[in-house]
Amino acid sequence: MYNTDMPSRAELPSSAKLIRSTIISAIVALVLLVAVIMPAEYAMDPTGAGRLLGLTEMGEIKQQLADEAAADEAAQLTAVPSAAEELSPEQTATVQQATATPAPQVEPALAMPAPAVAAEPEWQDEVRVVLTPGEGTEFKMTMEEGAVASFHWVSEGGPVNFDTHGDGRGQSISYEKGRGVAEDEGEIMAAFTGNHGWFFRNRNTEDVTLILRTRGNYGELKRAM
Repeated sequence: MYNTDMPSRAELPSSAKLIRSTIISAIVALVLLVAVIMPAEYAMDPTGAGRLLGLTEMGEIKQQLADEAAADEAAQLTAVPSAAEELSPEQTATVQQATATPAPQVEPALAMPAPAVAAEPEWQDEVRVVLTPGEGTEFKMTMEEGAVASFHWVSEGGPVNFDTHGDGRGQSISYEKGRGVAEDEGEIMAAFTGNHGWFFRNRNTEDVTLILRTRGNYGELKRAM
C-alpha cells in the first residue's frame, strides 16, 4: 500500500498567501456578479459590460416573462370573486338550483318505418299466341258500360298492326289503331255494354309471338278468331 508523504511546513502556503487568494477570489466573484449575473438574470447592468456581451437583453426578457406570469396569476385570482359579485342573491340561488337539478332525460325518437308501397295487382289473364306471316287474331272482353280494364301487350319477333275496338247491341266503336307497333299498354273504358278488345295482324315475313295481359272489371277474355 502506497502512502503519500505529508508536506513539510515550508511547503504549505503562508497566511499572507491565503489572505491574498481569498481577496482575489472575492474580487473575481464580485466582478462576475456585477458584469454577468446581474445583467443576465435581473437586467441590471451598472458597468455596461452586460450589454456589450448581450447579457442585459437576456435579463430583460426574463424579467418581462416573470412580470407577465405574475399578471396572469393575479387576473385569475380576481376573476372568480368579481363574477360572483355581479350575481344577485336570487340569481345565485337560481344557478345553484340549476346546477343541483339533473337535466331531464330525453327519450330518443323512434324511427318510423317507411310506408309500404302498394304492390301493383297481378294480371287476371295472360294469353300467348303465335301469328304466322299475314295471320290475324282477335281477343274480346265482355264488359258493362262504364267498366274499366287495364291491359299490356307485346309482340316478340316483330311489330304488328292492331285495332282496339268494341261492339254489341248494334253499336260499334274504334278506340285506337296502330301499324307496326311492338308494344302497348293502357286502359279501356267500355263505351257501352258488349265486347271490347283488340284485333292483331302480323305483316312481317316471320312468325311473331303475341303476349296479352289484362285485369280489371270485365267478365271474360276470349279469343274470337
